[in-house]
Amino acid sequence: MSNLDRCGFRVSAALWLTAMSVLFSLPALAAPPNPILVELFTSEGCSDCPRADAFLKALDAAQPIPGAQLIVLEEHVDYWDDQGWRDPFSSHALALRQSEYVERLHVKNGPYTTQMVVDGSEAFVGSDRSQAGRAFAKEAPVPKVSVQISVLHVDGGKALAHVEIGAVPSKAEVFVAIALDHAQSQVLRGENGGRQLEHVAVVDRLGSIGKVKKGAPFSKDVAMKMDHPEKDYRLITFVQEADEGKVLGAAAARLN
Repeated sequence: MSNLDRCGFRVSAALWLTAMSVLFSLPALAAPPNPILVELFTSEGCSDCPRADAFLKALDAAQPIPGAQLIVLEEHVDYWDDQGWRDPFSSHALALRQSEYVERLHVKNGPYTTQMVVDGSEAFVGSDRSQAGRAFAKEAPVPKVSVQISVLHVDGGKALAHVEIGAVPSKAEVFVAIALDHAQSQVLRGENGGRQLEHVAVVDRLGSIGKVKKGAPFSKDVAMKMDHPEKDYRLITFVQEADEGKVLGAAAARLN
């Protein structure tokens, strides 16, 4: 080998070693947090509900589960509306959704408030922090299907977005919810009469945007009406096994 060749070899080796040194000194890219969908069925007419509402708000703000993102939804049911106070956020459709969970998960006491459902697979009293912690720990390591929300903007009082779902392991359905980021309500009558209540991720609308066959991906443009476009909203997308089954993946984005 000539002196020139040796010199070139030494320079190449030095450059390679320098590149490897830089590469291995870079911090490892953190894996994206694993989403966990947390649904709280609640009502302003129920005296036990504000405590669970406050717990949901704390979970949303603190995100206490390492490696996981808690995607929360506060779903107000209507079966308390004849008990002295009509909840302004109540929806019969959400009460029906809760009833379907109760049937599928074999909840003995039937629909009640407050009830928390984690990833569509476990239901318990919404203010039970110990049970919630166990459910979150169980779901945190479970692999999820990729769910992405893009091209998100507001136009004409509607939230417009593009939803992409990776290939699903079983027959599933894709849902989109539009939710008020935060809300307050002064309750005048009923069990919470005289109290000012605070809420987070209050579902305004929740509906199916399509079904997916086993092994197939999903892609769709979405338009969701916003009743109060001057307020801050969240758009939440999740894919769920058929018949209110296990949540396979979820994502959330803010509109403000």
